[in-house]
Amino acid sequence: MAALLPGPWNPAIAAKQIASIDNYSKGRIAVNVVSGWFKQEFTSIGQWWLDHAERYRRSREFIACLKGIWTEEQFTFKGDFYQFHDYPLKPKPVSKPGRPWPEIFQGGNSIDARENAAAGSDYYFMNGNTLEGFQTQIADVKERAKQHGREGQVKFAVNGFIIARETEEEAIRVLQEIQGKANKEAVEAFGEAVQNAGASTANKTGMWANSKFDDLVQYNDGFKTKLIGTPEQIVDRILLIKSLGVDILLVAFLHYDDEIRQFGKEVLSRVRELEAQGRGKDEAFEIRLTGDVYRARSKEVES
Repeated sequence: MAALLPGPWNPAIAAKQIASIDNYSKGRIAVNVVSGWFKQEFTSIGQWWLDHAERYRRSREFIACLKGIWTEEQFTFKGDFYQFHDYPLKPKPVSKPGRPWPEIFQGGNSIDARENAAAGSDYYFMNGNTLEGFQTQIADVKERAKQHGREGQVKFAVNGFIIARETEEEAIRVLQEIQGKANKEAVEAFGEAVQNAGASTANKTGMWANSKFDDLVQYNDGFKTKLIGTPEQIVDRILLIKSLGVDILLVAFLHYDDEIRQFGKEVLSRVRELEAQGRGKDEAFEIRLTGDVYRARSKEVES
């Protein structure tokens, strides 16, 4: 997956490079269109720093241009940020049944982000969240997609961090050790930047708007996805997340080479077994089984 930042990236150059990689890899590349939260990333190369809504409006045009360049013989587009006149691109990306172009991922918690996903993205990418948070985001994007005439066309992906250990207590100790050894200055600087960006959205619910220091140590709120515990607990939580309508989990590990093997052997294989038996489809059942771990805690409990 290639991350593309509109502004620094021009859609013509991006479309051409991704199409080439797609041909080299026989149709395996996808793109994640990110609208940007780090002001210096733009201003240090002479790019205008647009406000939140305008950054997402530019991203929406960027996505439309990618899809047009990849599918039309001569692409014409007249937008506020990009203009094309009979633009040709050959070779096109690999086109397969159900995949007319490299799949386009795009995330964000704000209304602007959800509108972009509903209007043009193939996947809406979510940070870690509470059970209610996931349900609200998924339902909202599905309804917006329906209003755009794209019912059932937007899939969902979630970021997560996996710590699988023999006991839940051991897994939590590893989590606490990771958080305790984090570079405090770096995490606080990241938190200040992203939370200012989140607070700038119209509804004050941009990405990381409600994240605390311990959440920000894993920069896409991966700890909030709660894939931390015994292999059996993680299996149940993955099946719950799937039942909510999530199609892809993008996961990270502390010790990648060793732990991904363990994940495949002790977690993923069991997930597949239970899926074959019908698990992961009944949202109400999965919530009754393990949903409490994801529910939002009251302020009194948190304090």
